[in-house]
Amino acid sequence: MTSPASAPFDPAPSPKVVVAPDSFKSTATAAEAAEWLAEGVRSVIRDAQIVLTPMADGGEGTSALFEGERVRLPTTTAAGRLTEAEYTYHAATKTAYIDVSAASGLPAVQDDPVPLTGDTYGTGVLIADAQTRGAERIVLGLGGTATNDGGTGILVALGVNPLDQAGYQLTPGGGALEHLASFDTAKVNVPAGAVEWVLLTDTTAPATGPEGAAHVFAPQKGAADADVEVLDRGLARLCEVADVDPATPGLGAAGGVGIGITWLSTMLHGDASHVHVLPGARVVAESNWLTEHIDGAALVITGEGRYDGQTGTGKVASVVGELAREAGAVFAVAAGRFDEQPADGTIAVVLPETDDVREQLIQAGAEIAVAYLNTSTVQG
Repeated sequence: MTSPASAPFDPAPSPKVVVAPDSFKSTATAAEAAEWLAEGVRSVIRDAQIVLTPMADGGEGTSALFEGERVRLPTTTAAGRLTEAEYTYHAATKTAYIDVSAASGLPAVQDDPVPLTGDTYGTGVLIADAQTRGAERIVLGLGGTATNDGGTGILVALGVNPLDQAGYQLTPGGGALEHLASFDTAKVNVPAGAVEWVLLTDTTAPATGPEGAAHVFAPQKGAADADVEVLDRGLARLCEVADVDPATPGLGAAGGVGIGITWLSTMLHGDASHVHVLPGARVVAESNWLTEHIDGAALVITGEGRYDGQTGTGKVASVVGELAREAGAVFAVAAGRFDEQPADGTIAVVLPETDDVREQLIQAGAEIAVAYLNTSTVQG
């Protein structure tokens, strides 16, 4: 049998193909994934007009997609260990693009998860640094974190200490939040806290409850059933003390980071008008002109590590799929696994079993191209 990669086709006219994947966590950046999927498409449709549009939704790799200087500095992981992390600073617009996952992400602690004690202090270090460089606007990508602390680690890094009823500072992490009584703001970093905040979410989940941060995401971060209940109570208590509505869509992202940010900004400005919670994939799609690129496309391809029940709540694949269908293009998804089936008419390709990620994506791109040709032939 002839393999797809060795059997080129040359349909006429040459189809426009947009390749817009997310990153594949810790194995391929969005740019690499786009390049390798495209390589597979070209092996089958040699004259395809391919447009590479790497995507993100607020998780790992989001900040790198924005224009500006890449800044790297020492900080700490969710477990409090020394590390280095990067963010993007665009001096002309005084905007810093920071992924919470850069310092506080799951990969750094996946061998020894810290669901109850992990905190976002390391992200706060990046935020404070960005403000000293002149940032007046922080675009914070919420996704891929190892934490459930409601953003209190960021608050500590910015000089705000969460206290218990006796006036003692809480230990780090979401496990202690149910004992929160108040905040000590005597040493708050006012310039850093008073910036314009844009929070890019990869989910519409609220802060608490059965669809909230603890119940939906904490198990992925190593939380046992009993831990989930502790974390949910803690986030509920944080919302109560911070006077933040826990039902607000998107506040469940990144272990509730938006709760702490909303409280801080409201405390400094008198209201929450300087905090903007936005769907990350939509913002990235707008910034990299994805809608314009998709216009006139015959085939739109995306990819992610796992296509599951969370995909439809704002992940890259769901947004790219919506834009593709609106443009009348064939939509395809390459994923490591499918826990849920995509919408009817979607070309769904499971990455082949091999340790070489590049080869996986090349093969997936070729398989998608063959399926597209078969579909277009059937449809005439």
